[in-house]
Amino acid sequence: MVKPRKKRNVLYPPKALYFKPQGRQPSNQPDVILTIDEYEAIRLADHRKLKQEEAAKKMNISRPTFTRLIESARNKIAQAIVNGRPIRIEGGDFIFLKNRIKCRSCGYVWESKTSNTNQVNCPSCYSSEVEDVGRSLTRGPRRRRRGPRW
Repeated sequence: MVKPRKKRNVLYPPKALYFKPQGRQPSNQPDVILTIDEYEAIRLADHRKLKQEEAAKKMNISRPTFTRLIESARNKIAQAIVNGRPIRIEGGDFIFLKNRIKCRSCGYVWESKTSNTNQVNCPSCYSSEVEDVGRSLTRGPRRRRRGPRW
């Protein structure tokens, strides 16, 4: 029996989920898919300059797992840059430790420790039309299991 994959800790949802090369016409090449846990590995190792041991602890995974994750992410980013392909950030096994809230009226994004958007108003325009960014990322399409379910 296969051991279930451990959920990786991600501090916040990414601010942007899609990157496209400038001036590139749409082509039949598929987007490069960077998972949210790979995004977090890049953020911790390359942006925050943490050592792999520290970053692995923050993500609640082993150091060898972190090494595989960061190598996969860097390989995907290199493929996208060299081949001029768009990058889409989605999927993966993760949990958000904190969240981002986005105002639907003015587009302002701020960080929140709670995911309860029922009683939240935008600090910029005071609108109550807000959305939980993390919830929209975790509701995406699920991969279907292969083979019979026993």
